[in-house]
Amino acid sequence: MVSPSDALADIWRTIGGESAALARVSLTGAEPALPSSFRTGTIAQATIAASALAASEVDRVRNGRAQKVSVDMRHAAAEFVAERLYTIDGKPPPPAWDKIAGTYQTGDGRWVRLHTNFPHHRDGILDMLRIPYDRDQVAAALKGWTGQDYEDEVARRGLVGTMMRSPAEWAAHPQGQAIAGLPLMEIVKIADAPPQAVPPGARPLSGIRVLDLTRVLAGPVCGRTLAAHGADVLRVTGPHLPDIPGLDVDTGRGKLSAHIDLRSGEGKVALSALIETADIFVQGYRPGGITERGFSPEHVARLRPGIVYVSLCAWGHVGPWAQRRGFDSLVQTATGINRAEAEVAGVDRPVELPCQALDHGAGYLMAAGAMVALKRRAEMGGSWLVRVSLAQVGHWLSGLGRTPDGHKAAKINRAAVQDLLVDLPSAFGAMSALSHAGRLSETPPYWDRPSVALGTHAAAWPLA
Repeated sequence: MVSPSDALADIWRTIGGESAALARVSLTGAEPALPSSFRTGTIAQATIAASALAASEVDRVRNGRAQKVSVDMRHAAAEFVAERLYTIDGKPPPPAWDKIAGTYQTGDGRWVRLHTNFPHHRDGILDMLRIPYDRDQVAAALKGWTGQDYEDEVARRGLVGTMMRSPAEWAAHPQGQAIAGLPLMEIVKIADAPPQAVPPGARPLSGIRVLDLTRVLAGPVCGRTLAAHGADVLRVTGPHLPDIPGLDVDTGRGKLSAHIDLRSGEGKVALSALIETADIFVQGYRPGGITERGFSPEHVARLRPGIVYVSLCAWGHVGPWAQRRGFDSLVQTATGINRAEAEVAGVDRPVELPCQALDHGAGYLMAAGAMVALKRRAEMGGSWLVRVSLAQVGHWLSGLGRTPDGHKAAKINRAAVQDLLVDLPSAFGAMSALSHAGRLSETPPYWDRPSVALGTHAAAWPLA
């Protein structure tokens, strides 16, 4: 089994961090932190620590101080379920899952997963199965399909859904083999640009401008993390795009939020103007989607030489599934994680991880990569592309080893983390939410902007 410190060192080597910085990190606590045979506490602690250490490295370049970093595993594991732990005016968040989302058995005995939280994905599945919006009828209809035919047709229609595989089946699959040949994540130079010093500021990311064009969880977690270290984060979404309000409340902490419709020429002009003075551009559109709107990494680097462009996808940028849509739960199902958990639990149906570990892990890795690339920009110049995929994170998690009897650990609920909660203002009411686990010795992380409804602000940077 891989220890949390070794997992952090692996991430740090992968993103090109200076090895001496690892000596400033203190990791406390031990597995199991969440009820899983997978090392979910380790991935939580290691990815959050990587993001905090990257923030301290930007601060070292900016202010010359080498801050100490500390992450407790219990706190980190709780942050991986933060979207379930917050309250507004004492009330918990609404359910995030659509009523027909989840797992079903097909006629050949295989298990498949539906992800129908967005209305257009839900309606596409109902049209494909030719049934009304009813869980029992979904179950009956899928008995007329094989698992493979279902997965193939979902992909052909551009919808989201996968068949459950064993770890061995995924390892033999062409996409599994493509992922196995990739590192955990990548930071690559995509254009030349002169070095740009990090401007003076009290916090690691004070004055750094971040465009957050992401939805659901991984990308928004990245933006929330950058905001916790002082960045000006402007979340941009189209007024026509679906969202999951309960998640947006939690991941919106510290952010401005504006609507821009990239289907229009005016919208493209507005985003281009924001990019010209941005430092970090984060996108999680379906593969090829943002490029179709005119904002590929290369185009954005021409608009803003020195940009750090962070890109998230589900299945990796190479392989036969590179253009497919996907979400954390679907990647867990396809890559063998749900099957492996089911075997430990002694059941014949898919068993999910106790958290969206791939989403959260990807989000903190995106933030870490963005900050390491920002440091590179200051030291050597260039425009940089940070690539992260849920499938690569899942592959890395599977390689950390398993925790015997880890699935017997207690679930994390609000009662267990009262000491980790903070009270915050929000546009929705009095908010009580989980504090950030990545602690810096001289600039503790916090959010200085309240969570607001999408589209609340103008599409403009705040005045200096």
